[in-house]
Amino acid sequence: MVRIVGILVGLGFVGALLISLVSGLITYISEPAVETAEHAFHLHPKEVHFASDGPTGHFDRQQLQRGFKVYREVCSACHSMRLVAFRDLEALGYSEAEVKAIATQWPVPSPSINPDTGEAATRPSVPADRIPPPYPNEVASRAANNNALPPDLSLISKSRHGGAAYIYSLLTGYRDPATYRNEEGEALPAESQPGQGLHFNPYFANLNIAMAPPLTSTGQVTYADGTTSTVDQMARDVSAFLVWTAEPKLESRHSTGIAVMIFLLIFTGLAWMAYRNIWAGVKH
Repeated sequence: MVRIVGILVGLGFVGALLISLVSGLITYISEPAVETAEHAFHLHPKEVHFASDGPTGHFDRQQLQRGFKVYREVCSACHSMRLVAFRDLEALGYSEAEVKAIATQWPVPSPSINPDTGEAATRPSVPADRIPPPYPNEVASRAANNNALPPDLSLISKSRHGGAAYIYSLLTGYRDPATYRNEEGEALPAESQPGQGLHFNPYFANLNIAMAPPLTSTGQVTYADGTTSTVDQMARDVSAFLVWTAEPKLESRHSTGIAVMIFLLIFTGLAWMAYRNIWAGVKH
């Protein structure tokens, strides 16, 4: 009896799946998807290459330091980086003294109270501290950004399709919606025009983004190595830096992978020669 009931229940599940499949096919054929403005005007990330690309990719320390400078002087005004500690910056080529100097520029809340004002006191950060966020909580962050929540940038290159290429494209992709035309020469329809507090960017998923263009002019950031800080250069540098924040062990992972592949090739060769040696005198 139990077996019969089990068979009937299984047949019921199979029947429901078949009905769902047939219903979906009928809907797909009879009601084709309508292309929206997001599909018609959205652009895929630009083709851009970084030193960290590919199985043998590595980090350009000078570029990472430039990218950190862009984050510190531009992006950190709105975006947090909660997973990166100041001492991690030594991997970018900074000395211990330089890391300490960088940390002191970021004050963090102190558990003590200022005896003169009665307000919460602050203290300079130390290398063991993580980079503090620009706002104390989400409410304050939204209040300062027209109710939009700036995402944390620690893992942004991993959490967005296209990674560093997407970040670079977004930073350099702001356009004037009044004059923008897609590949077919079509103008942006009125319903897709950015509303108040929004900015048109065809690389953003729904075309309109709350973040104003953060990189606006050459010389916005002064690089210590003398590199000219054009908008394109700053976008490349901060994109490369955000690859490092998301995967700081990328180089060791690549070197380990190459070593493993070499070992497997050698092991395969030895196994094949052992097989030939052991079975050489055996007739089939």
